Amino acid sequence: MLNTMSTIEVFADVVCPFTHVGLRRLVAERAARRRPDVMLRVRSWPLELVNGQPLDPDFVAQEVAALRGSVAPDLFAGFDPSGWPVSSLPALSLAAAALAVSPATGEAVALALRTQLFEHGRDISDPAVLASIAEAHGMTTADLDAGLEGETGRARVVADWQEGEERGVVGSPHFFVGDTNVFCPTLTISHHDGRFDIEVSTTQFEAFMERCFA
Repeated sequence: MLNTMSTIEVFADVVCPFTHVGLRRLVAERAARRRPDVMLRVRSWPLELVNGQPLDPDFVAQEVAALRGSVAPDLFAGFDPSGWPVSSLPALSLAAAALAVSPATGEAVALALRTQLFEHGRDISDPAVLASIAEAHGMTTADLDAGLEGETGRARVVADWQEGEERGVVGSPHFFVGDTNVFCPTLTISHHDGRFDIEVSTTQFEAFMERCFA
């Protein structure tokens, strides 16, 4: 059973660039603090179901450019909007299947999917790409089938979405740490005149990290 005091739970979409930044920062902070006991449990917040359509890659490209220009110049090296996935649901289904295998497998696959998409420009709606990620993390053919075939995978994604709504999730990423929950902590995001403005609060970041690794 997961210990909620050593678990950072995140509701997010795999194609959300803000989540990629947030998760990478948490992993780096965990390593710096030498806290391998703290696990990330990444749940599905399927934006294409929430919004009724997949994310527009050109819009995501604007978000990525703003993140690289302000808070994450070392990330999104291989981002390629021309290879954007037609749907995030297959990747979310795989992530949910991985989490069903074990907390460690769930975390590893959730991170790998985002790395392949944002750092290597791979189409994570491609079954071959998903199969290679699953295999690299020790998932069996049965695990993969449970995630990508039939209704099992989608049902897990929808169940996460419904639970997230019940718990007050407002967007991607939304973090739950102990009795605290917060949407996209540490970043202030505004969009006006066709431009994103993104700022990070060092004070808020440090306070959130202390809460995560208390």
